[in-house]
Amino acid sequence: MAVGIAAGLGAGAFWGMTFVAPLMVGGFSALDFTVGRFVACGLFSLAWLAWVHGRAAWRGAPEAWPTGAQMGAALGLSILGYTGYYWLLVLAIEDAGAALPVLIIGTIPLWVMLLGKPHGLRWRHLLPGMALTALGMALMVQVTASESDWVSGQGDWRRGVVFAVGAMLSWTAFTLLNARWLKQNTGVNSTVWANWLGVAAGLGALLLWWVVGQAAGVGETGVDTPPMWAREGWGLFVLVCTFTGIGSAWIAAVLWNMASRRLPESLGGQLIVSETVFGLLYAFVWSGQWPALQQGLAAVLFVLGILASIRAHR
Repeated sequence: MAVGIAAGLGAGAFWGMTFVAPLMVGGFSALDFTVGRFVACGLFSLAWLAWVHGRAAWRGAPEAWPTGAQMGAALGLSILGYTGYYWLLVLAIEDAGAALPVLIIGTIPLWVMLLGKPHGLRWRHLLPGMALTALGMALMVQVTASESDWVSGQGDWRRGVVFAVGAMLSWTAFTLLNARWLKQNTGVNSTVWANWLGVAAGLGALLLWWVVGQAAGVGETGVDTPPMWAREGWGLFVLVCTFTGIGSAWIAAVLWNMASRRLPESLGGQLIVSETVFGLLYAFVWSGQWPALQQGLAAVLFVLGILASIRAHR
């Protein structure tokens, strides 16, 4: 359990970076960030798999490739937890700024805890952690509603809320289904599964780019929009996509797979709160703001909720 908890918190630290990544460079769309991040993740995963399989073949003990069912599971889960989720999240951040989507995404632990409670765990043991998390979220919502400068997006914040809710639903489904798949397929290593998900996410991102491009009419938009490599901030964009693709996608996936194998879904769901804590911390550092008293208290409640949940699952 200790290894699983440490891995879950580490994954939350890497995931929190995704909330500020789209704010670091302008001139690129939500689709650009989604495709760039997961193409980087896919290329890294493919290189890792090539190295592992090449080394195994050299030793005369070739590694097993995924079956058709495993490839289908990797593709479907990568859409839920990678490309689909992140595209919706970036769209939400563009419309509503970083803070409001962070709060909505922060409700994921509550849904995962409700839906993933072990049959042998009584509700009275789980409720303290859920109550502390819910109270922390209530404080954060109150602060967000009272400080209009937090809603710093360039679009319709109501539409941003819809996108954020969609991202929340997508990642909740991914968390539950991925944890169950890992527990049912114990022969697949956590790192190997992260690589399969990464390759699937890279392919899915390219397919998403092509589909959206066809729907928008590439021939028409190409006249007004310069190629990505000709835009201002291209180098920083590549750097951000590479960092989030390897760190917030691949490394976080390995850590989360380790946590999902070792922890019940309800405890894993509680650890997702760490993504909100780290996301808020990074957002404050990036904007140069100090957290308000309620925000600091909410972070304390989140941490207490994690500790209460750990105690309940012992």
